Parts: sequence; structure tokens; C-alpha cells
Amino acid sequence: MHVAALGIAVIAVSSSAPLIAYAAAPALAIAFWRNMLAVGVLGPYAAARRRDELRALVRGDQRTEGRYSVLAGAALAVHFGTWVPSAQLTSVASATALVATQPVWQGLIALGQGRRLRPVTWVGIGIAVAGAVLATGADFGTSGRALAGDLLALVGGLAGAVYTALGERARAAISTTAYTLVCYAVCAAALLAVCLVGGVRLAGFDRSTWLAILGLVAGAQLLGHSMFSYALRKVSATTVSLLILLEVPGSALIAWAWLDQLPRAASVPGLALVVAGVAVVVLGGARAPRREPEAPL
Repeated sequence: MHVAALGIAVIAVSSSAPLIAYAAAPALAIAFWRNMLAVGVLGPYAAARRRDELRALVRGDQRTEGRYSVLAGAALAVHFGTWVPSAQLTSVASATALVATQPVWQGLIALGQGRRLRPVTWVGIGIAVAGAVLATGADFGTSGRALAGDLLALVGGLAGAVYTALGERARAAISTTAYTLVCYAVCAAALLAVCLVGGVRLAGFDRSTWLAILGLVAGAQLLGHSMFSYALRKVSATTVSLLILLEVPGSALIAWAWLDQLPRAASVPGLALVVAGVAVVVLGGARAPRREPEAPL
């Protein structure tokens, strides 16, 4: 079940950067709406099926998990608030590859938590991240706009690692629905505040842009991030972060087919290294041993 969830999540998140690049809307507005609309989808189900659990997160015996969920939402807001703009400032491939440095940050977080990663995990991370950089030829000097996009994508990768690490802690004892609802709601609220303070336009977009935003909600948000959150019950945050690297070749293929952003021939070896690095970790047994009973959806 978790393998299928991860496969669906990788395919879903691969559509994220091309959709963001296509949408004719401010980046922060896109980030807000993908979270707010996801809350609208999850809210009724959670209210009907997870009411007691949500109460426990606020004032019951699961307040610790509630705090982790809130902090994860704040980290997710930073992730979206930096990476989504990066996809509009630089190329889809560059933004995706640089945000894919997340496994490096995730490994460092794991070390800070006192965990010892297996050597094969570091080898796989190194291969995959090197492939991500090689695949895009991410340059830091072509223009000020591209440089800003590159730096924002790097910050997005760090924030994504923090989000995943906090989610791993929260998901140890609560359902995917309760966790994602709290996380997305906090993220949406934080992004709304930033948009209001910054005077970011939140409405008045054309039909194709709204369709792109709805595509982000259905795909990258609900089938992507939510399925990764579901898998965190059985799969380590480091492994999940590494699997997200498969978004690099996935996004490049979608951008090629849809936006006519043809990958450079020189990027093909890099894309192959991304896949190889993921395979090294997964086949080398990077899955964290967990014996807890599976939490409900």
C-alpha cells in the first residue's frame, strides 16, 4: 500500500512545477489557493470522521502531535512561499532540481536528531543530488532573475526537509486526514497573511489559470503531498525526501511535452543519475524499520 502511495505521489508532484509555470497568477496566490482549496476538500470529511481526533490535537492527549502538525504547516508555507515563485523566475527544470536538494537537508536533520544514516543512503543521496544539478546545469550567473529563482528554490528545499521531518513526528500517532488538514490550514493562513500584507492579487484570474490551480490541488497537493504524508507512517523522512527527487525527471518530461521546454541533451545523464540514486537507497534498504500498527487515513 505504501509503495503504491509513493508511486502516485511522485507522479502527482511531477505536475507541480509545469502547472505553476503555466498559471498566469502571482506565485504566492497560487501557493495560497492550492492549500486553501485542499482544506475545503478535506474539511467536511475530517469534521464527519475525525472530529474527536481533531479535538485531541487541540486540547486532548495528542497536543504534542498537534504542535508538530502546526509547525509542519508553517514550514510548508515557507516551502511554498519560496519554491513556487522560483518556478516562475527560473526554468521549471532548474527550480525542480534545486528544490530537490531536500534529501541533503533531510540527512543533516536526521543526524541532528541523533540518527545514524547507513552509508548506502549517503551514497544514494550524493548520486541523486549530483544528477539533479547535472540535469539542469543550474547556473547562478545568467541573470539576477534566474539567481533569485535559484536561491529561492534552495531555501524551498530546506523548508521542505523541515516540513517532512516534522510530519514524520506528527504522523507517528495521528491519521493522515487530521495531520494534512491541520498542516494545510496553517499553511494557507500563513500564506494569506503574507498575500494581504504584500498586496498580492488573489482573484480575477482567467479560466486557464484557475484550471491550473485546480490541477495543482487535485494532483500535487491531495495526491502528492498527502500521499507522502500517508507514507511517513512506515517510511523514513529521509527516504521520502529522496523519492521526491524523481520529480526532477518527471517535471522535465511534462514541461517538454506540454510547455515545449525541451530538456538539453546534456541533461539526460543527470536525469538518469537521479533515478539511479533513488534506486541505490531504496534497494539498499533505506526504509526505516518501524513496527507500530498502521494509523488510519
